[in-house]
Amino acid sequence: MGLSSFGNPLFIFVNLLNIRDMKESNSKALVPINKLSPPALKKESSKGIGALELVSENLHLGSRDDVRNLLPDILGKVLARVWLDTSFHRQFSLDPQLTLEKNGVFLPENMSIEFQKQDTDRPRIVVYEQKPGSKFKLRVFYLQLVMMAGR
Repeated sequence: MGLSSFGNPLFIFVNLLNIRDMKESNSKALVPINKLSPPALKKESSKGIGALELVSENLHLGSRDDVRNLLPDILGKVLARVWLDTSFHRQFSLDPQLTLEKNGVFLPENMSIEFQKQDTDRPRIVVYEQKPGSKFKLRVFYLQLVMMAGR
């Protein structure tokens, strides 16, 4: 192997893979971590949910805990779909709650959703709760699309 092969990108890539594999097999981690597939990959054992569907069947969220536990994943799909589907983006911009309901997601009556910064590269979805008899809305959580570059 000549010195010129060290500058070859394929050579560098294969060697980096070999180094990574050595590190993983010789790991001295106290708590082993199983490798998981990225959540965006659809597993074959899924219940027939389509790539752009938000839920497989109607989902009625009944409490604040349901909203906090289940809605972030669904709204993550919403942000991805907003990014990819201009028709869905337009619908969600006009009426986020109605768009969720048309896609099978129903919020408790005291919860509302706002779609902020919809015309930017970093749209944000904010979920609010309004206690009965109160004028104030409390933010439960928000999701924002953030793109990061790494090296």
